[in-house]
Amino acid sequence: MLSQKLLDRFLVTPGERVKLKELPTTYKGFDELKDFRKDVLKEKAEKLLQESIRELAEAQELLFASDVHAVLIVLQAMDAAGKDGIIKHVMSGVNPRSCEVVSFKRPSEEDLDHTFLWRAAKRTPERGRIGIFNRSHYEDVLVVRVHPELVDKAKLPPGKRGRKFWEARFEDINAFERHLHRNGTVIRKFFLHVSKEEQKRRFLERLEDPEKLWKFSLGDLAERSFWGDYMKAYEEAIEATSTEWAPWYVVPADEKWASRAIVAHVLTSTIRSLDLQYPKASDEERARYEEARQNLLME
Repeated sequence: MLSQKLLDRFLVTPGERVKLKELPTTYKGFDELKDFRKDVLKEKAEKLLQESIRELAEAQELLFASDVHAVLIVLQAMDAAGKDGIIKHVMSGVNPRSCEVVSFKRPSEEDLDHTFLWRAAKRTPERGRIGIFNRSHYEDVLVVRVHPELVDKAKLPPGKRGRKFWEARFEDINAFERHLHRNGTVIRKFFLHVSKEEQKRRFLERLEDPEKLWKFSLGDLAERSFWGDYMKAYEEAIEATSTEWAPWYVVPADEKWASRAIVAHVLTSTIRSLDLQYPKASDEERARYEEARQNLLME
């Protein structure tokens, strides 16, 4: 199991300053792990992942049966940081009927005819279910901020697009997430913190492997040239929106086995902390169930 002390190193507490250059992108970058061999760390992380996958499957069944809470997972990262791998591996034991993955890409004309939170609001998970946002409503304070010309396409009323504009969007996001929290949705947000060097290695791997070439996009390479702008946008967004009700975790993502284990452990710990219970049958319901049992026995 990961220690709470180590998990707290990934958590961004409300009001904390975020300097991504100062945060490790490797699992071994944390002080208490520096003396461990990488192969030992990987073995421990993979065991933890398998354990968390089993626990998450059990927790999801209880979440579904209790029908009180929903869980919303927000995944944000630079390209090739491992978002799809997190979904594939961490959620591998989850029942598909009560889990939905939503990928937010370029907004449609219908999206642009509504507020920037509209398309996220209509895809939040129902009670008893897990929803995963692969990219999310945060795109409107990240990619749109790095490319401000996109704001002009959003059909907004005239006005300045300076700092107050973005601070207002952060306020809207916090209010939106607090509303969800107050109504039973548990929110956990993960920024997969990959280094620029590791992203380059993964891009080259895709370009050099015919079976992975389909994963590469020239658009991803174009966005890489805005790396510094994206880091600044992420820092400000995470600082402004890591709250008690919807915290951010900055997860080292240069080793995929590490990021998967961390996300899985946070999710299982979060659902367990809800202290969910299976529904209890009333006396009348138990009487009907007993009658049904007796009818089956008499067949």
